[in-house]
Amino acid sequence: MKMTIWSLCLILSLSNSVLVLASHVKHLCRQDQKNALLEFKNEFYVQEFNSNGIVGVKKTEKWRNNTDCCSWDGISCDPKTGKVVELDLMNSFLNGPLRYDSSLFRLQHLHNLDLGSNNFSGILPGSIGSLKYLRVLSLGDCNLFGKIPSSLGNLTYLTNLDLSVNDFTGELPDSMGHLNKLTELHLGSAKLSGNFPSMLLNLSELTLIDLGSNQFGGMLPSNMSSLSKLVYFGIDRNSFSGSIPSSLFMLPSLTSLVLGRNDFNGPLDFGNISSPSNLGVLSLLENNFNGPIPESISKLVGLFYLDLSLWNTKRGMVDFNIFLHLKSLTFLDLSYINTRSMVDISIFSPLLSLGYLDLSGINLKISSTLSLPSPMGTLILSSCNIPEFPKFLENQTTLYYLDISANQIEGQVPEWLWSLPELQYVNISQNSFSGFKGPANVIQRCGELLMLDISSNTFQDPFPLLPNSTTIFLGSDNRFSGEIPRTICKLVSLDTLDLSNNNFNGSIPRCFEKFNTTLSVLHLRNNNFSGEFPEESISDHLRSLDVGRNQLSGELPKSLINCTRLEFLNVEDNIINDKFPFWLRMLPKLQILVLRSNEFHGPISSLGDSLSFPKLRIFDISENRFNGVIRSDYFAGWSAMSSAVDIVDIMPSRYAGRDSGNYYNSVTMTVKGSIIELVGSVFTIYKTMDVSGNRFEGRIPESIGLLKELIVLNTSNNG
Repeated sequence: MKMTIWSLCLILSLSNSVLVLASHVKHLCRQDQKNALLEFKNEFYVQEFNSNGIVGVKKTEKWRNNTDCCSWDGISCDPKTGKVVELDLMNSFLNGPLRYDSSLFRLQHLHNLDLGSNNFSGILPGSIGSLKYLRVLSLGDCNLFGKIPSSLGNLTYLTNLDLSVNDFTGELPDSMGHLNKLTELHLGSAKLSGNFPSMLLNLSELTLIDLGSNQFGGMLPSNMSSLSKLVYFGIDRNSFSGSIPSSLFMLPSLTSLVLGRNDFNGPLDFGNISSPSNLGVLSLLENNFNGPIPESISKLVGLFYLDLSLWNTKRGMVDFNIFLHLKSLTFLDLSYINTRSMVDISIFSPLLSLGYLDLSGINLKISSTLSLPSPMGTLILSSCNIPEFPKFLENQTTLYYLDISANQIEGQVPEWLWSLPELQYVNISQNSFSGFKGPANVIQRCGELLMLDISSNTFQDPFPLLPNSTTIFLGSDNRFSGEIPRTICKLVSLDTLDLSNNNFNGSIPRCFEKFNTTLSVLHLRNNNFSGEFPEESISDHLRSLDVGRNQLSGELPKSLINCTRLEFLNVEDNIINDKFPFWLRMLPKLQILVLRSNEFHGPISSLGDSLSFPKLRIFDISENRFNGVIRSDYFAGWSAMSSAVDIVDIMPSRYAGRDSGNYYNSVTMTVKGSIIELVGSVFTIYKTMDVSGNRFEGRIPESIGLLKELIVLNTSNNG
């Protein structure tokens, strides 16, 4: 008993000692540093937003005044001084401007600052130049705009700078030429302009320059040899012109040269390549090169990625043997090089590492006994004048992306295709296929299929049974008839469904409600659907809805108000009987609204009710029974038609770096009495309005004059 009491006393005594010791533990964090951090936290509000798929963490919400700030998420301190040397709040859902007097700039000993993927929605203050000890500064994807401050040139210890994916204006400041320790410069998609920033030639420590997807132009400097340590040089998606300086190819450390989608022209000179080149990536796609592909490209024996697509050989002959010296190639894109050469695809057999091959637009010869030994993952042979289904594909067990669209293949799709174990994307559109060999469920053998494009063929019933994994199905321009089979509603991951230009009839299936959280594109144009469009069949995720040229009746589904992503809405040439859908103004992204040729009626404006479509660029309500007077200020808030603003067109989803099948947005419009059809990318240039064929009265609204970007205006046949 005494022993037990003694033990308890000892435990209590030790516990008290530990508590006393703990209470005297000194926090590493300095009070002035903690105060600055807490003030910085309070400068922003934390709210989740679209972070481009990056997983975010609300780090600052876990910061507490009664804890050591050096232990907070995103904070690192100097163990000797307690000063904050690293602040990493990437994608922490910070919202609000970065102020010029922000408490951030009291953290004068910062070495690393990463605030990327937050929403600062303002200018980058010149105070950033006061953080003179910075080695790493990352402010990519922060919704910053205005000019890049010249004070950045004060950060002479900087080795890594990331200002990519912002909305800056103007050129890089000359002061950046003072950053002589800089090794990496990330400025992709930053909206910068001007000529190539010549001050970069002074930064001899640079190993990476990324200026891709900006608005730069002019010619590159003729001598770039000062960048002797450069490993990556990316300037794609700009407007650079002239010839590519041969000095680029002579840089001893260069491994990646990404120059695609510019306006380069003239002869391509690889210089005197006497020693083996380290260049592994060469992307020259979509420039203005013409004439023969230089044979000296065969000296770049280290290449594993080569893209020469859209090189204009002026219908000349191409010696494809020059590529056989590039034994390390895993990616080769020679699509649409405008050659009259016919190529036997077997010529590529020696390239044993080839996993991606695009020969679209080249006349191909394919032997029935061909065997390609390389582990092909992506094979694109569109518009190659292929007369029959390539039999060698049966042995391509690693193939996951196949495009043999726009050829001359007839008959039935072979049964063995769906047994390829890795196959996920199949595009056989624009041929003359009429059916599928094998049982009704043959395609379901392809258990991982994600995309199937069979559009523009002569397929007819029975409608194919698809695997549940299917996310994109494009079956337009075929001969399918009857009702849409309800089996399609089992595709619970469906994102895109295009059944336009067939002979379907009956009602739109109510079971489409199963797509409520997935379907973003629904095109049922030019069939014989009838009845009302079920409210529950509208997916909240819709970006594009086209049910034009059917026989749909009733009212426009009010559930469309939930489609906050909707950009394209076309219900033309039906018998929909409804008032003007004022509630569509609640859709913030709506760009194209076509109600043409229905039985809509009544006024399109009402007293005290403003109507603003800020992103609308095609507005067609012609050939209905709308009436009344259009208010003089009716179009005052239609900003997309008032100024030259950038609006992203609805484009097909992209997988594996390629367009995964093509669906097209399509509308009919009347210009000077002639009916024309706008299809696909034409939408990027047209801003039109058609209110003709109604019963409007009074004068044309004065606010029409604000729509300075309007190309077509049709107000005829009213009154």
